[in-house]
Amino acid sequence: MQNSCAAVRDCLQSVIGHGIAAVLCAAMLLAPVVAAVSQREVAAVAAIAAPSKTATHTLLVMGDSLSAAYGLDVSQGWVALTAADMRGSHAAWRVVNASVSGETTAGGAARIKAELARTRPAVVVIELGANDGLRGLPNSVTRANLGHMIEATQAAGARVLLIGMRLPPNYGRAYTTEFAGLYPGLAKQFGTALLPFLLSPIALDRSAYLADNLHPNAAAQPALKSHVWKALEPLLRGKVHTAR
Repeated sequence: MQNSCAAVRDCLQSVIGHGIAAVLCAAMLLAPVVAAVSQREVAAVAAIAAPSKTATHTLLVMGDSLSAAYGLDVSQGWVALTAADMRGSHAAWRVVNASVSGETTAGGAARIKAELARTRPAVVVIELGANDGLRGLPNSVTRANLGHMIEATQAAGARVLLIGMRLPPNYGRAYTTEFAGLYPGLAKQFGTALLPFLLSPIALDRSAYLADNLHPNAAAQPALKSHVWKALEPLLRGKVHTAR
């Protein structure tokens, strides 16, 4: 799998740049070790997700390795950095990071109701889909899974921030164009907030990745945090800027 991933990565870098290729290839490499990674992540996240005495609202993050701080101390990831900032600026909120490296939208759809019942969030960030696209899964399936997650979240009374991803052009124009359109289409259909592409601040910056050339490094996490915050903060104030 590692040799295959390296070949794919080299190919993708030649067409779309280092950053995007790296993240997409990461999903292939990490798929076989999802269970082991997720156990470590859950234990680490539990240590930083404890609410303050004044916390009355919950922000739930459902993502893959990009939100699970893969390869870093969990406190260095953009989700943990967001939580740290919020302890000062939004003390009524706690952050629960239920992201799992290698996660697909099918995994997120299977877990969403249990996470909603467990955490009772007011806002849910959904950052999934890259692993579906890398595996060439039908866009209709990805759309249905994300739609299920959004519907379940809204039925529970929570607001949604949908975070999108992009695919390299060698997956074919029709497939990649349709994939890119999933996120704005769903945001418009369900009236959710939208961040079109998580990695846009660092996608082509070689210095923003770990030595494996697959995952954003600790130095890149503040840029991701700030990028997400622009779309997230209005939801914390009860405002939803939906896609048009």
